[in-house]
Amino acid sequence: MIKEVTRRVHLENIWKVAYTAGVVLPTPVATCQYWHRSLNPKKLIDVGFSRLGAQMTMSRTIKLYKLPESTVTPGFRKMEICDVPAVTRLLRNNYLSQFVVAPDFDENDVEHWLLPKENVVDSYLVDSPETHEITDFCSFYTLPSTILGNQNYSILKAGYSYYNVSTKTPLLQLMNDALIVAKQKDYDVFNALDVMHNESFLKELKFGQGDGKLHYYLYNYRIRQALNPAELGLMLF
Repeated sequence: MIKEVTRRVHLENIWKVAYTAGVVLPTPVATCQYWHRSLNPKKLIDVGFSRLGAQMTMSRTIKLYKLPESTVTPGFRKMEICDVPAVTRLLRNNYLSQFVVAPDFDENDVEHWLLPKENVVDSYLVDSPETHEITDFCSFYTLPSTILGNQNYSILKAGYSYYNVSTKTPLLQLMNDALIVAKQKDYDVFNALDVMHNESFLKELKFGQGDGKLHYYLYNYRIRQALNPAELGLMLF
């Protein structure tokens, strides 16, 4: 399959590619860790995605992962088409330039990849009530899984942390608001990789370390040495 994808990409005159795999191929430029944050712990335990911790009951587990009913950041709202230029500036000028490997988004890219689409991608931003400046941005995309062999559930609705930019709002607070809206939209679990600045909020927001790792690869690129996950500004799953 990889060879066929490569052939088709070459036909489009594309000769440099970034991709990921769950297996080790020669040779990854970075290896990242999966983290999972329970939003519907009872369902996750019932379907075998996770299990009760030692000396934990179901009621205590549900209480542990309970989130507030509403977001706390003033001006936190859903991204709209008119926000594309401001979000592009946040990503290009204030954030992605600090990483060793990152995409160079223009407004067309932001509109295509980050403008909210139901059951595809959710994007939120902070619109300052005082200045009406777009100061912060967070996003996650949807990747559901089919549940086999369970009489009560057939779909696991998972959100995956995408691009997040914090300039005025602490990243911890911004991502907690992202968890709240994901819970409101009936997501069961919120997943993240330890890329960019994600490591700063994972443990504090009760993400658990997953079993799997994701390996990043570059085709027809060369870098001096392997990267730490925090040096990656590219989100791929």
